[in-house]
Amino acid sequence: MSRVYLTGAGPGDIELLTMKAHRVITEADIIIYDRLANPEILDMAKDGCEFLYVGKEDGRHTLPQDEINEIIYQNALKYKVIVRLKGGDPFVFGRGGEEGAYLHQHGINYEIIPGITSAISVPAYAGIPVTHRGIAVSFRVVTGHESPHKKESQIPWKNFKTDDTIIFLMGLHNLHKISTKLIEIGKPSDYPCAVISKGTTKEQKVVIGTLTDIVQKASDIQTPALIVVGKVVLLRDQLQWFENRL
Repeated sequence: MSRVYLTGAGPGDIELLTMKAHRVITEADIIIYDRLANPEILDMAKDGCEFLYVGKEDGRHTLPQDEINEIIYQNALKYKVIVRLKGGDPFVFGRGGEEGAYLHQHGINYEIIPGITSAISVPAYAGIPVTHRGIAVSFRVVTGHESPHKKESQIPWKNFKTDDTIIFLMGLHNLHKISTKLIEIGKPSDYPCAVISKGTTKEQKVVIGTLTDIVQKASDIQTPALIVVGKVVLLRDQLQWFENRL
């Protein structure tokens, strides 16, 4: 009987892959993978494993999501162990829920293997804790990218006014809109902000600024990148460890 593993690849550092993810990757007959999954992970696969790339980049989709769903299903009819490898965690803006629902509707056995989400791990590698006693008791994770075909945004901007820490995933190209919206709802213009590119990897780059100047400061930052807004950003001066390793 076949089984699909909707598997989180983690944020980039290959050592942050979970043990369970590693096991199913080594057992996989086919790995259907995304752009944000570290390609070195594929080297763990057994001889004869098939690889199928279905990545998405800056709005350019190799395949639309409904076709990806069907590809996973069709391969579940062909192979015994199918790994759907997704950057970060399958359920954090990863379309894992849609893929799982499609498999359920078609009677396919599947499991979810959570991955370490970039929303927490990338700030940690930048020396920015998303919570900190006396500074932030909560954090919100928000998609920084919405389909241009939506008539109305689903992002509840007004609700962000009192949030301690806000993390935007996939929002680099909307950085100006994000910073402007947050100032409009009442965040101070000098509120701390960070943009972290290629977090947890040797190419990691961190830019610190405020809602007013972060767009200019991050002008040469590359994707993938996430945005952290909140006073916790200021803790980087004390907690910056990744770049300071001996």
